[in-house]
Amino acid sequence: MAARLPRRDFLKGAAASLVAPALIGPGLLGCDDTPDFEPDESWDAGTVAHLLPTVDHSRVLLKVSFREPLEAPVLRVGSERLPGHRTDSEGRFFAFSAGGLEPDTEYELTLLDEAGGPLCEPWPLRTFPAPHAMPKRFRLLAYTCAGGFDSFFHPVHGRIFQPTAVRQRLLARGLALQPDAVVANGDHVYWDLRGRSAIGLGGSPQAWWAAGRFDRSSRVLGTENEEILKAGFGPQIADLYGTLFRSSPVFFLQDDHDYGDNDEATDELRTFPADGFMRHLSRATQSLYYPELTTARGWAEGYGALRYGKLFEGLLYDCRRELTNASDPATGHGSARFLSPEVEAWLIDRTARGDTTHSAHMPSTPVLWTAGKWGEWYPDGKDETGAIRADAGKPYWPNGWLEQHDRLLVAASRRTDRLPLFVSGDLHATGAGQILRTGDSSLESNPIVSILSGTPGTNGPGWPSRFRGQRPVPSGVVEAEEWVSPVEENGFSTLDFSEDGVRISQYRWTSDLGLDAIASLEPFWVRDLPVPRPG
Repeated sequence: MAARLPRRDFLKGAAASLVAPALIGPGLLGCDDTPDFEPDESWDAGTVAHLLPTVDHSRVLLKVSFREPLEAPVLRVGSERLPGHRTDSEGRFFAFSAGGLEPDTEYELTLLDEAGGPLCEPWPLRTFPAPHAMPKRFRLLAYTCAGGFDSFFHPVHGRIFQPTAVRQRLLARGLALQPDAVVANGDHVYWDLRGRSAIGLGGSPQAWWAAGRFDRSSRVLGTENEEILKAGFGPQIADLYGTLFRSSPVFFLQDDHDYGDNDEATDELRTFPADGFMRHLSRATQSLYYPELTTARGWAEGYGALRYGKLFEGLLYDCRRELTNASDPATGHGSARFLSPEVEAWLIDRTARGDTTHSAHMPSTPVLWTAGKWGEWYPDGKDETGAIRADAGKPYWPNGWLEQHDRLLVAASRRTDRLPLFVSGDLHATGAGQILRTGDSSLESNPIVSILSGTPGTNGPGWPSRFRGQRPVPSGVVEAEEWVSPVEENGFSTLDFSEDGVRISQYRWTSDLGLDAIASLEPFWVRDLPVPRPG
C-alpha cells in the first residue's frame, strides 16, 4: 500500500495542481529564460549549501547549512577545532564561533565531519585590525532589500523581484570590488502574512504551493513552521548567497519584512509593534541563516558595531524590533520610539565619545527621505489631492518617532571633528544628500550626509512609485539638499574610508543594459567628502 501523505501536504499538492499553472505565470514553471548564475571560481563547496561569516578583531562567527543532516560538524581554524552548535531540528543548520584570534590575520578555515573528513575545501577569512590600530583604508559594500521569492509576481506588471540569478550577479560585482566588509541592511526576505501586500507574498497561492501557511499561534523552530520557514525563506537567503561571501565579513540588519509583514497601519490592523510570532520568526531566521551583530559583550540580534581599527566604526540598528506606537492615548505623547532607551543611549554615547576617525549610523529606516508610508521617522502623508506633505496628517503616526530621529541627528552633527554619515536601508532606491536642519535644530555647521545604498532585489511593482504611487522625496520636516535624487534601479554603494575622508561610489543597473553589463558596472556617481577639521 502506498504511504499516506499528511493532510497538509495532500492539500498543498492538490492546490498546486489547480493554481500553479494559472497563477504562477509564464517563466516560473521551469521555463525561466534567465541563465543560471555560475561564479567564476573553482572552489569546491562539497556538502555546504550556504555559508555567511562575520568577524571582529578577535572573533569569527559563521552561519552554515548543509545539503544533508550531520551529527557533529567541526570548524577548524588554523590548528584549533571547534564544534558547531546546531540551530535547527533536522541537523542541517549550524553556527560556529571562534574567539581569541589575532587581529588583522588571515586564517585558513575548514569544515569537517565528525570523522574528521572535509565537508568543503578550506577557505581564507581575515580578522579586522585591533581597535587601537590605524589601517590606511577601509572599503564597505552596502545594499538593502536583497530578498525576494522568484515565484512572486504581479498579474499585470510581472516579477516583483529580480530573479535570483540577477541578484547573484549584482552581489558578485560588488564583491569583485574587494570590500573589507559588507552591510546587508534589512528586508532579506519577503513573505508578508497580513496587510495589503500579503496577497502577493506570504498569503498568495504561490506561497502556499511552495511552502505552506505559517501557524501564527505557534512558535517557529521545532514546529511545522520550521519546515515552512526553510521552504519559503531558504531560497531568498541560502540559495541567493550560497558560499559566495565565505571570505567577506557580512553584517545583516533586519527590517519590517524580516518580521513577516510590511509596516502598515489601518483602522483594522497595525502590523507593528511586533507580536510574539513576528519576534519568533525574525529570531529563527537569523539563527538559521546569517550572523548576529557584534558588540563588546558578545553577539546581539538588534544592534551592534562594525569597528575597523581606529579608522571606522559603523553603528548598526534595527528600527523595528523595539518599535512602540504612542497613538494609544494611554501611553502619552512623545513616548513612542523606534529604538529602546538603552539602544538610543548607546548610540548617542558612541557618537559622542567614539575614538575612530569615521563613524556611520546605519539604521534600517532611512533619514532625509519619505515615501509617505506609515513606519517612517517622518509625518509626511498624502493630502486629498495626492500630494505628499508633512502636514497632511498620517494616521497612527506618533510624534515620538521624529523626536528620537532629531536627537540622533543632532548628536551626530555635534561631533564637528567627524563627518556625520547615515547609510540606511528600507527604501528601494539609490540616493544621496545632506540634511541642513531638522525641526528647530540647525545642522548647517556640520550637515548630516545621508546615503540610500541601493537594492539588488527589487523589480517592477516592487518599487515605491508602483506599490505606493509615490517616489521617495525629502521629508517636509527637514531642510535638505539632494545630491542624487532617489533612483529606482538596481544597484549598491561602496564607501572608501581613509584618514583624510570618504569616497562614496554608487552603482546602478537596469535590465535594458543586459546581464553581461553587470560584470563591468562602474559607478554612475562618485563624491569625495573630507574629514572636518575644526578651527
